[in-house]
Amino acid sequence: MKFTVEHIDNLVIFTLKDKKINSELSSDLKTQFLILSQPDISALVLDLSAVEFIDSSGLGALLLSHRQLKEYGIPVILVGLQEMIIKLLKISYIDHLFKYYDTVEEVINNFK
Repeated sequence: MKFTVEHIDNLVIFTLKDKKINSELSSDLKTQFLILSQPDISALVLDLSAVEFIDSSGLGALLLSHRQLKEYGIPVILVGLQEMIIKLLKISYIDHLFKYYDTVEEVINNFK
C-alpha cells in the first residue's frame, strides 16, 4: 500500500496512492486508520483522488474510520472522489456519514 500522511494544524491528511481499495489493502488501511483516528485531531482527511475502485472490504475500512471518530464528533472527510465511488457510497447508504471536498486545499481553507 502506497500512501502519505501529513499533519497540518490539527488536520490529519491521509493520501492513498493506490487505484484500488480491496481485500488485499483493507486490513493495512484499517490499521492506518486506527493509528490516525485520535481524539485530539480536528478531522481525518482521506484523499482518495487516485482511487478508481472500492470493494465491500474497502467500504468497511472507511466505516471503521467513521466509527472511531464519531464518539468525539470528529469528521471523516473524503476528498477527490470519482463519480463511481460516490454512487457506491450512495447505493450502500453510507454517503451521509462523511463530509466531501474536491481538494485538500479546500479542506485546509475551511478549517482555518
